[in-house]
Amino acid sequence: MSSDQRFFDFLKERIGLDVTSVGPAIIERAVRQRTTLSQAAHADEYWQLLQGSRDEQQALIEAVIVPETWFFRYPESFATLGKLARQRLAELNNMRALRILSLPCSTGEEPYSIAMALLDAGIKPHQFKVDGMDVSPLSVDKARRALYGKNSFRGQDLDYRDRHFSAEQDGHRVNETVREQVRLQVGNVLDPTLLATEPAFDFVFCRNLLIYFDQPTQQQVFEVLKRLTHVDGVLFIGPAEGSLLGRLGMRSIGIAQSFAFSRQSHPQPETMPISKPVALPVSQPIRSTPPPPVRNRPFAAPTPLPVTSKSANPDAATLLANIAALANEGKSAEARAACDQYLRSHEPVAQVFYWLGLLSDVAGLTLEAQGFYRKALYLEPQHPEALMHLAALLQAQGDSVGARRLQERAARSGRTADSERKR
Repeated sequence: MSSDQRFFDFLKERIGLDVTSVGPAIIERAVRQRTTLSQAAHADEYWQLLQGSRDEQQALIEAVIVPETWFFRYPESFATLGKLARQRLAELNNMRALRILSLPCSTGEEPYSIAMALLDAGIKPHQFKVDGMDVSPLSVDKARRALYGKNSFRGQDLDYRDRHFSAEQDGHRVNETVREQVRLQVGNVLDPTLLATEPAFDFVFCRNLLIYFDQPTQQQVFEVLKRLTHVDGVLFIGPAEGSLLGRLGMRSIGIAQSFAFSRQSHPQPETMPISKPVALPVSQPIRSTPPPPVRNRPFAAPTPLPVTSKSANPDAATLLANIAALANEGKSAEARAACDQYLRSHEPVAQVFYWLGLLSDVAGLTLEAQGFYRKALYLEPQHPEALMHLAALLQAQGDSVGARRLQERAARSGRTADSERKR
């Protein structure tokens, strides 16, 4: 057993974290950091300290959890929520307020975005209430302060900031009208009795959490989420988690780019159009170095785009930057065309095939996505994002052995990168 296995096991037990989903280097770094800060002489002494201190246990969890979120992440999810909320109120004959849950709520951007989206959709304050919950007391405390810096505001459309925030010296504070709609508290989704005395929620947001768990923990957490979601409710998840929910018996509601699922026996066709293309950020795993910008953004419905002339032939760096920019703006067809232009003009690189894989993945073209991810790995065998996304696809298809093999490769890649940074 590795000297750090006990720490891996501790985090698995407390927060469900599967070490292969983030790589051992992340956890090892957090242990070293807490060992130093607690003035323990070595890992064994720190382990003894950890066993006897709930505060230190929480401090280690906080060191591993790196919040990465911003307002109106996955914009189409919030647009869909507004439409569904109006329908749900009509079904209820306005006899009670809607109940919405954000879990994990991180530092508050998501539950406040939910409240802003509903207010902007014409839902009255007395018609809904939002609960935000997270395992991290530090994140919940920050959410309660409701003061945010520029990193919480991304994308081109920031009109909501003028409507729902007031500018202060240290950032922008959420207006009281929005704050009053949100109740924040600490809670752990691994707790089978979580919110057991509360009525079920009409809408539950649990995005980019299941991907950090192994299969048994995913099943355990899903049972909690299913209990928390009203039988006629909707569960919003992350882009990489759709195949998993399908395997667990949920069905997409059929609105593109909403990543919304229900227990409907007869879901609407998945070809339902959306009103306009929007940029949709994808989950960012807990990691020490940020991935390329497009890693965090799956893409909206394609729009026609003329193929760029091969004679243009801009330099590789310009084309790569253009791909990232188009992807960040949610322009799926344009991003794909830019990838094609790169491959016509330059030697192939793994990142371009990874982007093509992600575009296909989000569009539901599973086999095509697998092919692109494998091409990326042929060119760069340890490409971490391609490894993890291909692993997720294999897991959804029931190939647990293949998925685990890829996850282990990604974990080894993380350890290697960490070693390189130390030199």
